[in-house]
Amino acid sequence: MKFLLTLSFFFFVQAVSGQTAIKGIVKDSKGESIPGVNIYIKGTYDGTTSELDGSYLLETTETGKQVIVFQYMGFKTQEEEVELNGGEIQLSPTLRETINEMSAVTITAGAMEASDEKRAVVLRPLDIVTVPSAMGDIIGAFQTLPGTSNVGNDGRLFVRGGDASETAIFIDGLMVGNAFGTTASNVPTRTRFNPNLFKGSFFSTGGYSAEFGNAMSSALALNSVDIPARTQGDLSLMSVGLGYSQTLVGKNNSLTATANYFDLNPYQHIVKQNFDWERGPFGVDGQVSLRQKIGKNGMAKGFFHTESGGMKIWQKVPGQEGRGQLVDLRNHYSFGQGSFKQTLANDWSMYGGLAFSYNVDEYNVAPFEIKNTNQIVHGKVAAVKGFSDRFSLKTGTEVFQFSYRESLKSEGLEREYSDAQVNVFSEADYYFSNSLIMRAGLRVAHTSLTGQSWVDPRFSLAYKFKHEGQVSIAAGKFSQPVVETLRVVAPESSNTRASHLLLNYFLDKNGRTIRAEAFYKDYVNLLTYQGERFLYRDIEQNGEGFAKGFDLFYRDRKSFKNTDFWVTYSFVDSKRIFANFTQMVQPGFAPRHNASVVVKHFVPKLKSQLGASFAFNDGYAYTNPNLPGEMNAKTPSFQDLSISWSYLPKPNLIIHLACSNVLGRDNIFGYQFSPIPNENGVYESLPIRQTAPRFIFLGIFLTLSKDKTANNLNNL
Repeated sequence: MKFLLTLSFFFFVQAVSGQTAIKGIVKDSKGESIPGVNIYIKGTYDGTTSELDGSYLLETTETGKQVIVFQYMGFKTQEEEVELNGGEIQLSPTLRETINEMSAVTITAGAMEASDEKRAVVLRPLDIVTVPSAMGDIIGAFQTLPGTSNVGNDGRLFVRGGDASETAIFIDGLMVGNAFGTTASNVPTRTRFNPNLFKGSFFSTGGYSAEFGNAMSSALALNSVDIPARTQGDLSLMSVGLGYSQTLVGKNNSLTATANYFDLNPYQHIVKQNFDWERGPFGVDGQVSLRQKIGKNGMAKGFFHTESGGMKIWQKVPGQEGRGQLVDLRNHYSFGQGSFKQTLANDWSMYGGLAFSYNVDEYNVAPFEIKNTNQIVHGKVAAVKGFSDRFSLKTGTEVFQFSYRESLKSEGLEREYSDAQVNVFSEADYYFSNSLIMRAGLRVAHTSLTGQSWVDPRFSLAYKFKHEGQVSIAAGKFSQPVVETLRVVAPESSNTRASHLLLNYFLDKNGRTIRAEAFYKDYVNLLTYQGERFLYRDIEQNGEGFAKGFDLFYRDRKSFKNTDFWVTYSFVDSKRIFANFTQMVQPGFAPRHNASVVVKHFVPKLKSQLGASFAFNDGYAYTNPNLPGEMNAKTPSFQDLSISWSYLPKPNLIIHLACSNVLGRDNIFGYQFSPIPNENGVYESLPIRQTAPRFIFLGIFLTLSKDKTANNLNNL
């Protein structure tokens, strides 16, 4: 018996002496302890978990070199190699957070996304075609967002005190020249492209990526649909025209061909107009879209769009009797592009493409015949490398070829210019954690026309709070060439430039979105001149200015059943010396107070969506020559209440009815004055009004497919 006890004690001592105790405290990069970490020896069953205070004790009889694994959800798995020879080992690792794309902070300063692919978006593709006041126009939908101004006699995108020429539009990363239809003076225009082409967009009100240039105020990047869901045909019958689109879808490719015709002449004979039309706007367009998958993760796209149209309008002259001047306008436009996107090995990806825009405008304003030709070619290639889940680098190069020619055919006069611009851009993202990201970028460019080179740095930083709200800051410099109608007169002009500073708060939670942003823009190198187009003189580049203010945005898809609404308010204090002004003035296209409300309510029993939108600003500044000073008067406030009704009687049939300015408010955007006073010494004037008291749109959209369940919104 004594022998057995002695033997048992011997083996117990041997076991204890061969056991190793591994202990320590597991913490994160902030020094806070992490409870519940799974800790084990790789390839064995020996393991434990950390306590509430992060401490742990792992006892094992394993010996020699072993790997200790620390594993916890939301953190990178960490391995430590140790030598086990009995005794005690202290091991207190610091675990690093993994970067989760769905939960990590994103930079929202100056950025508003419209897509179904990301969580933190302001609009979705469907919103673009269902905003009542938009009438199916992409820009009409974005005019309900913070930072924009509704300039009803123009129709283009005006952002934070900037002129419409300060906004650039891109499709799949490639610049679109002359993206808006050509129109006569004070007749609003629209974008040339159907919103159904796009699956999402990125709209920046400032501080945007170093990838984009040639815009001082804003970049609107539209991303086209990849391969559509199914083969289908779409027939559109509208109060202003008709169209048909046929989509053929294969396993790895697709083809879509579309043709449209519009003519406002019949409509304008039925609905009262404020303008004196000789021939209402008309046009025909066609487009072809090709998609081809490349391997497992690549996509090639081809797109071609062409259109032709025109209008004839009588424009009264202040102080003169009769109908005034007859403006006869014809426009021919083509846009084409090819683009690719490919994911490569080792976390590399590439994208790029080539695009061209060609636009010809022909005006006949007796006794003058005018012809303008504008061409832009844009090529880009970029590569992105993910070095880790924390650090990625994007770098690329792009080339622009700008050509412009204008002719005064009746006088036998012509002038033109051509310019090649080379750009190199690089931008890095670094995640310090899921809560903190920094982005730094640089854009370097050179132009052949003047030999000028410039560098535009960009910087952004964003921090996400525990309650999921986040704050972002962004700053940078932005450059663009002088508008072509001035550059052709003064080709030696250097870039106009702006500096941006933004502070943003963003929260998207439980179906509600809150966005608030303060901004400051500083302008330099603006052009000043005397005279009008074709008669410009005394052109100098000594203009300057600023724009400052804040935006508020609230969207709610949760509080009221089947109801979605958003409210926007923007305050813009903008002044500049530019054009033919001699002192700092508030531009006529930059109202100080801008607000909008959009409400959409779905009624299941009626298979209908009812919509209403209201837009407001405090009026437009203008110069009254009967008073001293410049920009010395202001119009009454702009107000527009629009409504819409979308009815789905069958899954493949949509009937859409919309009416803008339902109340028929007489919105005035400024005044035209006679160049000389009358016999009483008064400069006579004419108000600049909208084209009609209201616009009514009726559309019937029928989709033809095998299963008869697809409709015109199928690819949004």
